[in-house]
Amino acid sequence: MASTSLLKRIHGPSDLAKLGATDILALCDEIREELISVVSENGGHLASNLGVVELTVMLLRTFLPPKSSIIFDVGHQSYVYKMLTGRVSAFDSLRKLDGISGFPRPYESDFDLFSAGHSGTALSSAIGLARAKLLDGDSSKIVAVIGDGSFGSGMVYEAMNTISDYSLKNLIVILNDNSMSISKSVGGLAQYLLRLRTDIGYSNTKRRLRNLISNTPIVGEAITGTIVRSKALFRRSIYDGRLFEEFGFNYIGPIDGHDIFEMNRLFRNLKDFDGPLLVHTMTTKGKGFPSAEANPGAYHGVGKFDPNIGNDDISDIDSFSNVFGRKLAQLAERDNNICAITAAMKYATGLNFFKHDFKDRFFDVGIAEEHAVTFAAGLAKGGKKPVFAVYSTFLQRAYDQLFQDVSLDKADVLFAVDRAGLVGEDGETHHGIYDPAILSSLFGFTVVSPSNYMELELWLDRLMNMTGPRVIRYPRGSQDNRIGGYIATGSNYDLIKQGNDTKTLIVSYGRIFTETVEAKQILNDRSIDVDLLKLNIIIPIDIEAVMQAMAYEHILFVEEAVEHGSINESFLKLLVQEGFSGHYDVSAINAIPRHGTVVQLLELAKLDAKSIAKAIERWQSEETS
Repeated sequence: MASTSLLKRIHGPSDLAKLGATDILALCDEIREELISVVSENGGHLASNLGVVELTVMLLRTFLPPKSSIIFDVGHQSYVYKMLTGRVSAFDSLRKLDGISGFPRPYESDFDLFSAGHSGTALSSAIGLARAKLLDGDSSKIVAVIGDGSFGSGMVYEAMNTISDYSLKNLIVILNDNSMSISKSVGGLAQYLLRLRTDIGYSNTKRRLRNLISNTPIVGEAITGTIVRSKALFRRSIYDGRLFEEFGFNYIGPIDGHDIFEMNRLFRNLKDFDGPLLVHTMTTKGKGFPSAEANPGAYHGVGKFDPNIGNDDISDIDSFSNVFGRKLAQLAERDNNICAITAAMKYATGLNFFKHDFKDRFFDVGIAEEHAVTFAAGLAKGGKKPVFAVYSTFLQRAYDQLFQDVSLDKADVLFAVDRAGLVGEDGETHHGIYDPAILSSLFGFTVVSPSNYMELELWLDRLMNMTGPRVIRYPRGSQDNRIGGYIATGSNYDLIKQGNDTKTLIVSYGRIFTETVEAKQILNDRSIDVDLLKLNIIIPIDIEAVMQAMAYEHILFVEEAVEHGSINESFLKLLVQEGFSGHYDVSAINAIPRHGTVVQLLELAKLDAKSIAKAIERWQSEETS
């Protein structure tokens, strides 16, 4: 753990108010040391948190939650907030089993008001909370911190569209602009005007003068209107906040999100201003760590790395995402109709390879999964072969589009669903355990779930030449060496038989097949015979696979997904329809998993090889007793 002499003294926001400027600057340096130290060891979101150090310190120091409320959009930029709200002593447990989460979690601290793992939600939450407080006569400030990337999310605009309908004098939105540069300062005049507009003395004088002019008989209101319109035009000629003003915000900025002196002055004044206010701050992603400043994309979400060497060479990491990305680029070389779509996840989904070679067929729609799905359907209608690569957890946001725009029209869209299954340290909001149930509820989808790289490449090639809605889903990280050499058959299912008289069958698909292979070995060592049925196409289930299973007396379906509505229920329904009367059981996920390593979470869910073997042994002992 890094040296944190000042940081250790901060037990809550009130302690920040006791620090002078010199100590605050030193504290920010210590926070960055701690961020780099812990994230390099535990993995996590580094660049975004390095960029909001001073901003978070000054927000907490000024607004002193819980007197006021601070809400972080997405949540992966809340590490500094966690440190300074009583969790610094536990920060080295970040993203570890039973440690603190990498996202805001209300069960973890009263300072975390909402669970936040998806982009674009903070403004809606803040508007609701602000309105609720005003209804109770509470005018304490609600501050929502929103990154510029979130303004690609349609939900933000839906929320902004309601701003003018409510008298939200207690709402402040902090736009943390670290890449989009929606508007830029044009020098000293803009900064002078910003200081003037947010000075309390100036504000009070302006209010008195406006009241005096407005009360002037006959011409007062007309003069006031002319002055307001002239000021607005002049202000917009210096900096452009028109987007936010049209929605009903009073736009303030841009300001330097690393200048503690300017933020101290501004935030103290804004405590006495009526909202809704939008404060535009400019920050640098990866601030204070040269490698992250130079390549923030590589340090957005990282695994363990050596801070002395860095994490820049992410394209060479061995993973399902990169195997997918390289294969898709290869296929695109011989088919000019293949297009690739991402929702602001180019590197994470492996589409950086495609973009490098085929920029005109690569589309980054920003954080707008709903748009991405319908856009893909439009490309398909135009004769293209769109591939939307998206995390399982983010595909959830586009359920309506999957139904209305893809399923109903049987659109020729291929979805590459990354991070399928348990994702580990990112926790509840990121586990890809719902897409099988979601996709099972839709008509016309073909869903393939490969277990290793060989299967991923084979099925990607095959699906590219099929029509209709198709999905290939695969896990986070690298293939498991236990089945790395497992031969891809290309069959709808694979039956691995022990012998002709085996009575017990384990059914699985995807990554969890690895655990069943090891469970089979454990059981064989104990003279217990089991066969394995591996589903490659999981939607629709091949009736021949079901007929193969009918020959067994005991069936255990192992699934790395939620139990209800998922593949196991469809499989059982088909078995019953065919007259199966044997013993059928399921090992699946029945509670929302928190965060920890995938290995730990599999064990907790009893989806690991030892737990699977133990379940079969229990059946055997019950039969013989």
